[in-house]
Amino acid sequence: MLLRLDFNSDRPIYQQIRDQIVVGIAQGQLRPGEKLPTVRALADEAGVNMMTVSKAYQLLKQEGYITTDRRSGTVVSPREKDGGVAEQTVKRLKLALSELRVAGWSREQALDLCRELYEQEG
Repeated sequence: MLLRLDFNSDRPIYQQIRDQIVVGIAQGQLRPGEKLPTVRALADEAGVNMMTVSKAYQLLKQEGYITTDRRSGTVVSPREKDGGVAEQTVKRLKLALSELRVAGWSREQALDLCRELYEQEG
């Protein structure tokens, strides 16, 4: 699994790992039932501490994106079409929309951007 981490970013590395796995799931690069690397393997590959990867995996597990089993390891969870969204996701979306509004964007501009980005996700 190839991750692009920005070690100069204000965004914590564990959050960057979490975000990239979610994007991978959304884009179909990671499919339900697909096995993810072990914490140790991903930490070695990314050049980060194992606790950083563990924290990202714990967050993904809490949000329902992955499941872990001692026998089968860590796998991408099946996603329901009507699945819930983490409260934090809604908060981030509200903030992003507020920032667009403060910048003077119209509702139509924001919706057009959302449609464009949603289509890019495939």
